[in-house]
Amino acid sequence: MKGFIFDLDGTIYVGENIIDGVADAIKELKARGDKVVFLTNKSIAKRTDYVVKLNSLGIDVELGEVINSNYITAHYLKANMKKGDTAYVIGEQPLFDELAEEEIPLAEVPSEADYVVLGWDRQFTYDKLNHAFQAWKNGAKIIATNPDRTCPVEGGEIPDCGALIGAIEGATGEPVTMITGKPSQLMAEYVLTEVLDMAAADCFMVGDRLETDIKMANDAGIQSVLVMTGITTAQMLEMSLELPKHVLDSVSSIATL
Repeated sequence: MKGFIFDLDGTIYVGENIIDGVADAIKELKARGDKVVFLTNKSIAKRTDYVVKLNSLGIDVELGEVINSNYITAHYLKANMKKGDTAYVIGEQPLFDELAEEEIPLAEVPSEADYVVLGWDRQFTYDKLNHAFQAWKNGAKIIATNPDRTCPVEGGEIPDCGALIGAIEGATGEPVTMITGKPSQLMAEYVLTEVLDMAAADCFMVGDRLETDIKMANDAGIQSVLVMTGITTAQMLEMSLELPKHVLDSVSSIATL
């Protein structure tokens, strides 16, 4: 039995369209007894949203098989916040919802927050940047859900949370305190121990990004598999210092590993 950890955008689907052959490949893995989990950095949807989407695309999945960066962020904060600590959140409603599920207290006055939680926010403004900056000046730790610079969409890509990290780091002159999503070992360890309950060497991380999917796998000792259906091009792969153990045209041929 092996464990397969799949990225979503650019790996399983692009936009609203599933990549050819993916549903059958996932079904084959499960039929032979392998464990499957879906792992995404995208913070603008809830885990339940991904379950609905994957099921609609022909992939049978349960909530426990989907982990996103919001979920890992909420668990990190719950484990590390002290009594009385609060968080100022920049992000969209799914991030707020999943933090609320773990009862993460929010700051009434942004500048007095102990943590700034930074997720992908398509309504990001100068005021939000300034709130985060003032909180940081008062000692707040800045926790980002993911470092993805862009997100693949039909016809191209659009700026993701990495662009917001750039804005905040440009103001503070310092790296953010922590990134909870891929390629963090926090996320890798959670999936290996709490979801799959398997050794890293018995698992494959399958994704389309060298700097997140492949790096996380390599750092954690998970077998890394790059698929060429998303962000990474052949030229990017050739120039990269972060190399995958396997390269596939798409997830459709994953059962051959």
